[in-house]
Amino acid sequence: MTSSEPIVVLMTAANAEEADLIASMLLEARLAACVQILPSIKSVYRWKGELVRENEVLLSAKTTREKFAELDRAVRAIHSYETPEILALPIAAISDAYLEWLRGEM
Repeated sequence: MTSSEPIVVLMTAANAEEADLIASMLLEARLAACVQILPSIKSVYRWKGELVRENEVLLSAKTTREKFAELDRAVRAIHSYETPEILALPIAAISDAYLEWLRGEM
């Protein structure tokens, strides 16, 4: 995969306000072409030896591999979590028109 290949970055936020702040920052900094915010998910995970159940907000950002490190740093700088979830998934297929638009917005 080359650095200009598209990826989807999944992130969680504590609430809708934080999710909106992250999405706006990523778009203004041109670190993502599009961010979708999916409200009200329930996450169940282990944290510091304890089982945790939290209501969270899921963000799905479309970007390129070359932007991931900068996106990661920028999100960590404003995120309320000590260890925010920030993970990238490769895109197996994408329409030519959407890929052209995505790259044009980066």
